[in-house]
Amino acid sequence: MPCITNENLTEVAKERQREALRKLAAKIAAGTVQVVVAKGTGAFALKGWQDADREGVSDLCAYRALMNDPAMRFAVRKAQAMSNTPISARAVATGLHSHDGGATWSRH
Repeated sequence: MPCITNENLTEVAKERQREALRKLAAKIAAGTVQVVVAKGTGAFALKGWQDADREGVSDLCAYRALMNDPAMRFAVRKAQAMSNTPISARAVATGLHSHDGGATWSRH
């Protein structure tokens, strides 16, 4: 997972990121954070995950880290059904993302 395997991170920073991901998984399971899939492009975003809770973890890194978590898988299936668009591996690989919970999308 790129965000935690970054060589420049201290062990303390890595542990903070792991804890942020654990908390995110719980929030997804509780429904307080929702997965958003962009209609047409299949880009992924998280709605309701606050900047203060992220510890530098991006939506895409969180997706990669939690993609096998049951709550994330359920949330992804629900978001894909709502947008009638599957998550695109190409959109994820090219970094198409949102900073506002899926209202707008960009690669920077």
